Amino acid sequence: MTTSASAPLNRRALVPWILLFIGVAAMYTPTFTNVFRVVWSTDEQAHGPIVFAISLWLLAKGFMPMLSPEPVADAGSRWGWGLLFFGGLFYVVGRSQEVLILDVGSVIWVLAAVVLIFRGVDGLKKVWFPLFFMLFMIPLPGPFVDAVTMPMKMAVSYAAESIMYALGFPIARSGVILQIGQYQLLVADACAGLHTLFTLEALGLLYLNIIKHQSALRNVLLAVLIVPISFSANVVRVIVLTLITYFFGDEAGQGFLHGFAGMVLFLSALLLIIAVDGILRVLVHRYSQSRFPESANAS
Repeated sequence: MTTSASAPLNRRALVPWILLFIGVAAMYTPTFTNVFRVVWSTDEQAHGPIVFAISLWLLAKGFMPMLSPEPVADAGSRWGWGLLFFGGLFYVVGRSQEVLILDVGSVIWVLAAVVLIFRGVDGLKKVWFPLFFMLFMIPLPGPFVDAVTMPMKMAVSYAAESIMYALGFPIARSGVILQIGQYQLLVADACAGLHTLFTLEALGLLYLNIIKHQSALRNVLLAVLIVPISFSANVVRVIVLTLITYFFGDEAGQGFLHGFAGMVLFLSALLLIIAVDGILRVLVHRYSQSRFPESANAS
């Protein structure tokens, strides 16, 4: 009796969320259709759809506990309506003026506002990470990317050349151009740019969210070390591409094996993150054991 009586109530509780989902989907379908066709189809922005899909999956998991029909004390928060106003403003300006950073970024404000209005601050705490994770899918302005990417490409090129020269390979460098044997390789944005760094940062933060270490020190240290890990993974990718070109020719380096080098990038980054996390586990455990013996097991 109880089950049959509560089922219609639960279905009725889903109606507002279904309507909201339809409204937000209809609102942003043109935006993401355009981003898929124009931006995310490029090598530099290929991480966008992956981040978007993972964010939706995490959002769905976070929304499930919020589907209860029970009232929430701080629902209808003024902060929620304020966020909705700014989200709508960013959407209108970004959509009308074709400013992707505002158009795509407004979805974060809108979703956060909806959660605040209907489920309050506690509801927002349940979905804060997927909303934050969505930042990594927002296309950045070209001039900013170009200004940051060039020093990164120079640093990656220098590191790759130094390592390969130390290993005895006939390699030289001029700016971001590597000369090995008879071949010249340009270190492109897709190989060592800001977007690649963003992708690896997203991978590291996703790893932290899935593992959920109890030690705050371990989480902070690993989050900070993701930056040098990302740089190291980029160096590994450039070295792999250079070796492929040197031993198998330019067509192999620029063809199918270029995509394979992309797999090497993510695999090396993931393995480095796991290895560094293992080292941090030992170091943090020893630190906790020496300073706080009673909490050593918590790390």
